[in-house]
Amino acid sequence: MALLAQQVVALSGLTPTYSAAAASTTVTCGERSFLHVKNTNGSSMTVTLTATAKVRGQAAADVVVTVPATTGDKMIGPITADLFASAVDGVSASVTYSSTTSVTVASLVI
Repeated sequence: MALLAQQVVALSGLTPTYSAAAASTTVTCGERSFLHVKNTNGSSMTVTLTATAKVRGQAAADVVVTVPATTGDKMIGPITADLFASAVDGVSASVTYSSTTSVTVASLVI
């Protein structure tokens, strides 16, 4: 899984760079970390963030977001470490996409 480069939103403005979605990626966790997903496909699709947290020994549910067809545009986050951080590195979250056709993504931090 490739780590999406995190882009910083600044007072001077940011024109985000979007990349084609891969079947699975990782993003950096943080209290101000977000994932922006655009879907221009004719069908809706889902984005799944894998939850790694446990409460009293019970696994937290993954977060699944539906992105509408054609002009779908979703900001997802914050992607916090307490809910999503990988057990391997402690700083990245796993993201999967039900479809990657005509889907672009950007990892943002505000």
